[in-house]
Amino acid sequence: MRSNALGLNLHTLAFALCAVLMLVVLPMTLSDFQVNLLGRFLTYAIVAVGLDLIWGYTGMLSLGQGLFFGLGAYCFAMYLNLEATAGRMPEFMGLYGVMELPPLWQPFFSPIFAIAAAIIVPMIIAAVLGWMIFRSRIQGVYFSIITQALTAIVALLLIGQQRLINGTNGLTELRTIFGFRLADPGTKLGLYIATVIALGVIYLGCRALIRSRFGRLLVALRDDENRVRFMGYDPVVIKTLVFALSAGIAGLAGILFVPQVGIISPKQLDIVASIEIVIWVAVGGRGTLIGAILGALLVNTGKSSISTSYPDIWQLIMGGLFIGVVLLFPKGIVGTIQDLTLRARATRGPKLPSTRSETALDIEPVSQMKG
Repeated sequence: MRSNALGLNLHTLAFALCAVLMLVVLPMTLSDFQVNLLGRFLTYAIVAVGLDLIWGYTGMLSLGQGLFFGLGAYCFAMYLNLEATAGRMPEFMGLYGVMELPPLWQPFFSPIFAIAAAIIVPMIIAAVLGWMIFRSRIQGVYFSIITQALTAIVALLLIGQQRLINGTNGLTELRTIFGFRLADPGTKLGLYIATVIALGVIYLGCRALIRSRFGRLLVALRDDENRVRFMGYDPVVIKTLVFALSAGIAGLAGILFVPQVGIISPKQLDIVASIEIVIWVAVGGRGTLIGAILGALLVNTGKSSISTSYPDIWQLIMGGLFIGVVLLFPKGIVGTIQDLTLRARATRGPKLPSTRSETALDIEPVSQMKG
């Protein structure tokens, strides 16, 4: 009991220090360009947390998170595009002979609708797809292949929609957000702070989720799905819920990403983008949440630095570094640190038996939960 309280206090202290660092120290020490770049990396961290929730804790490797991220970005970019043109038809439509704004664009005059759609649309797609997949008891590599195929199909469909969303060029006429110019340093700082706050809320929410009874169910599904089913729970419902939740998190990240970059195109939601998200989680350490955040920040910072210093061979260097990290630290950076910490504690002396089991399958029967 005392060790749990100590761990909670240490976590609270670490979270507060990180908040002060992100919200106060870094904005005062970094340039406007660096703050904007860090803000983009933090949106990637939000997506990584969502993937870690379904991959690290539930055991489902989705290769479609880039799709949900891109859909969220597209929904909000449509509103930003209409705001930039003062409600008129976007300029690119005139190039393809479009005479009036398509009906699909009409609701996106409202920022509330755009934000809601950016989160809800990915969740609906994930829920429908997940329900069909999990009801058929498809899992493992087949689940990954299906999500990857869906990502490829949607990316190809978007490329062919020149008249509707400018095809492969994407939506680029983004100049303001809620009346503030995106190019202004104050607007960039505001978007950065909003991203930090969103990441903190998502992290705390996911941490509370995995520490709850539902979180123990997720881990139990990962370790022994049949046993969970025999205990009276429906894995289809649980998996569908967490898959939809991760898609909504990715859509939220897309909302924060697009105004900081100023463009969204089909390339940013293709298969490569989804694989990169998997790499971030794998490097940081899946099943740790903080590892997903750390992996996204480290990989993208390294990618930015190495590509600037070695523009011709940076991809080879990044590939070599990733292979090295996976071989040396198969559980990721945070997972390896946790293992070393546990070994160090084990060498200090025997561990006293706990009064209550804390295994992944320590779940109350359905009858007890309902009673």
